[in-house]
Amino acid sequence: MIKKNIIIVAAVSLMLTSCGLYKKYEQQTEIPADVIGIQGAASTEAMLPWREFFTDPLLQKLIEQVLANNTDLASARIAVEQSEASLKAAKLAYLPSFSFAPQGTISSFDYSKAAKTYSLPLQMNWEVESFGAVTNRKRAANAVLLQTQCYENIVRSNLVSAISQQYSLLQVLDRQLEILIQTDSLWSTSLDIQRSLWENGKSYSTAVNQMEASWLDVKTQIVDTRRNIQSVENAICRLLAVSPQHIERSKWGQYALSQKLQNGVSASLLENRPDIRMANHVMEEAFYNTQVARAAFFPTITLSGLVGWTNNGGGAIMNPGSLLLNAVGQLTQPIFQQGKLKANLKIAKLTQEDMKLDYVQTVIDAGNEVNEALADYQSTVEKHEYYHRQVSVLHEAFKGTHELMDNGKASYLEVLTAQESLLRAQLSEAMNMYSASEALIALYIALGGGAK
Repeated sequence: MIKKNIIIVAAVSLMLTSCGLYKKYEQQTEIPADVIGIQGAASTEAMLPWREFFTDPLLQKLIEQVLANNTDLASARIAVEQSEASLKAAKLAYLPSFSFAPQGTISSFDYSKAAKTYSLPLQMNWEVESFGAVTNRKRAANAVLLQTQCYENIVRSNLVSAISQQYSLLQVLDRQLEILIQTDSLWSTSLDIQRSLWENGKSYSTAVNQMEASWLDVKTQIVDTRRNIQSVENAICRLLAVSPQHIERSKWGQYALSQKLQNGVSASLLENRPDIRMANHVMEEAFYNTQVARAAFFPTITLSGLVGWTNNGGGAIMNPGSLLLNAVGQLTQPIFQQGKLKANLKIAKLTQEDMKLDYVQTVIDAGNEVNEALADYQSTVEKHEYYHRQVSVLHEAFKGTHELMDNGKASYLEVLTAQESLLRAQLSEAMNMYSASEALIALYIALGGGAK
């Protein structure tokens, strides 16, 4: 009676201890509300699919093409399919395995007549789910699948970001080339006027030379800008996995990006980022691996058996053969494993703790990216009015100085200075517009956009 009670108490204690092995993962590390310095109400703009955020049809076509052809994204898709196969295998681990192992022998002793035996068994082996090992391995495999899906989304959003920023750069280079060509025409006219004044003895050759040098500098900038355009087109072609070719694009400003993101940034939006979701699933995998390491301390139950046909009756050979049945149940309780089980559990716990630290750092990095993108965008917006006003003022100064020179009331140096100042301001204004677009795209991606 006492032995029976001891067995019952031991069994109940074992069951209670193993209940925690089936516990599901619950995220305990949350995104702190102050991870983003400048906050506002959550904006739905960051959750828009890229087709709705980028409205330029030519850019949409490029994004679709890069998502279809890019080799990095194709590799990420393959990784997802591999994880799906692993998860399917982990789910099937609940079922027994079967194998067909036919066997035949021929034996003879001292030149006696050869004895022929055979067996045609169907073997079964089944590790019974008892202490959560199979379940936790399946859940860990599912966490790995979710990681690969998040990584695919990371690659997708990075490609959307890269192609859209390169496209914007092409547009602003087109704008700068337009400014330079217009300047080339204006400065060529100024040079002709200065030459005419020199030929009539109203100017010096040095004025002509300096005017021509500035005009030639514009010519070289045109060549450099065209080369930069070609370089950006080649970079886009590499992303598209196509040979170098002309990239069709719309004119700058024809399709503007949404401006609402700057007014609504919330830390909760970071949960949309695929890298943060991936870091969370890494913690989930580590949690289930720890559960598997714990389950290794508990006994395993294995059932095996076979059914088949044989003519070997245990010393007597029968022809024809007879039905063969065999079943074995085995319970294995680890006693001493040279410290491997304890070491594996400790390693699993430390890995789980390390993954928590990685998650925290990922969140911090994400918040920093948002802060930087938001600050960059706000800075470009503030500078836009200054650049616009500067261009307007310098344009008036250039016209006025040119008229004064035509009337002999201003020197060529004043005209030259006005021309160069206006050109620098126009090019800077165009580049500031690109910086604003680049920052807005970076902010959209930093808040988890572009993954869908």
